[in-house]
Amino acid sequence: MSLNKLDPSKLNSWKALGSQFKNENSITIEELMEEPNRLDNFSIEWEEFILDFSKNRISKGTLDQLVNLCNESKLKNNIESYFKGDIINETEKRSVLHTALRSQKHESNEISQIVNELREQIINTADKINSGDRVGYSGKKFTDVVNIGIGGSHLGQEMVVEALSFFSKSIKPHFISNIDPDYTSQVLEKLNPETTLFIIVSKSFKTIETIENAKKSKEWFVAESKGQNIKDHFIGVSNNTSAAKEFGINGDSVFPIPEWVGGRFSLWGSAGLIIAISIGSENYRELLNGANSMDKHFRESDFENNIPVLLALISIWYNNFFKCETEAIIPYSELLNKLPKYLQQASMESNGKSTDRNSEKVNYETGGIIWGASGTNAQHSFFQLLHQGTKLIPCDFIAFQKPHSKDLEQHKILIANFLAQTNALMLGQKKEGMHKYIEGNKPSNSLFINSLTPYNLGALIAMYENKIFTVGSILNIFSFDQWGVELGKSIAKGILNGDSDSLDISTKNLLTKYNKEK
Repeated sequence: MSLNKLDPSKLNSWKALGSQFKNENSITIEELMEEPNRLDNFSIEWEEFILDFSKNRISKGTLDQLVNLCNESKLKNNIESYFKGDIINETEKRSVLHTALRSQKHESNEISQIVNELREQIINTADKINSGDRVGYSGKKFTDVVNIGIGGSHLGQEMVVEALSFFSKSIKPHFISNIDPDYTSQVLEKLNPETTLFIIVSKSFKTIETIENAKKSKEWFVAESKGQNIKDHFIGVSNNTSAAKEFGINGDSVFPIPEWVGGRFSLWGSAGLIIAISIGSENYRELLNGANSMDKHFRESDFENNIPVLLALISIWYNNFFKCETEAIIPYSELLNKLPKYLQQASMESNGKSTDRNSEKVNYETGGIIWGASGTNAQHSFFQLLHQGTKLIPCDFIAFQKPHSKDLEQHKILIANFLAQTNALMLGQKKEGMHKYIEGNKPSNSLFINSLTPYNLGALIAMYENKIFTVGSILNIFSFDQWGVELGKSIAKGILNGDSDSLDISTKNLLTKYNKEK
């Protein structure tokens, strides 16, 4: 069963939301706080998560209509299609089952078998590398591992490895993504070929950036090791086994990527091998378990008490009725400084669409622009605009009650800033003198999580992934293709192959100037 194809703008609940907006737009968040049971209706406690979404320009009546929107758009049916493995990525004729990679058992025994075999391969390999059972050509234990990939083969993996650095093993992780020879050289020159393992992540084993970086790494390894075979030092994560073997990788060192796993959601499978190596297999299992728990919460909870659904509804509300073009993600943990960058791809590549599931151009807003940075750094860069600028920018604030460090006083200062900013955005400052006047009435969500553990990080990532699905589902777009990305890649290949006939005159001129300077 495919996803339904209902135009949300024609639903009764959408029209009711338009009326709610007209009638309540002038009501402030401060006034809304006086609603009976405001905190009960606008906060959720789930496992070690607290979501407080009371500081939003949303009344209880509006919230009820947003929930009605879920029902009218048949979100429940769509969620079931998503988890069961129906062909919901219709333009590529694929299921979307990255959620299966973190489940204990899928409805399909065939899917469960694939997942179990893949997970065993990942964990066994990580254990062998960490224990020293798998070594390099000289018999020495690996000290460094380099992940070579781009986009979904890099962003999530690097974010998770950095976020969970307190759980890291002795092997040092590195990442090469952009096709930038200066950066690649910088990474390689710090490494010892005897003790370095490379993981090449490319589903097709044809991604230009990845393969070129892999070639350069191979050349470096052969030169520095004085002609040693790469077989012990290179792992491939790809479905193109023949290309990986041709590169020099042993067949038993090639990890498959199931067709039903999209790149930007691939950290849960073989593309996340560097995560399992970096944090160890037990912590890796906890990462998967946390994500699976959030999936169950998303699949089973009523919409009124469903964290990913509510976050999605809030995004739709601001994007379509307030015409907010952006959302800011502000984690109050430097360990999560790469989370906004990861969510940029996950959300904007998924829901940056202008054609609906009926192959018609949409007449409403779809995916918003995701950006952000870690607090408190962000306070000293762009928060001035959040507080006093002309743009309305909803924010997600994320903080952890318990630090890994024993410096509780410093953590207390961090949390004070986290709490102060959401309060200041809501209330503003009514001092005399316009330059000091701060209007307030700026919305935010607060996510307060017990601690940054593998389990909780898995749940946090899955929360945002399921939010992304919900937004796309309600807005009647295909969230799991990326034809805009493919267009640019195709043109770049044409330029590299000497085909300039289809280029515009400006691009042709720039290409000519580049060729003259070579």
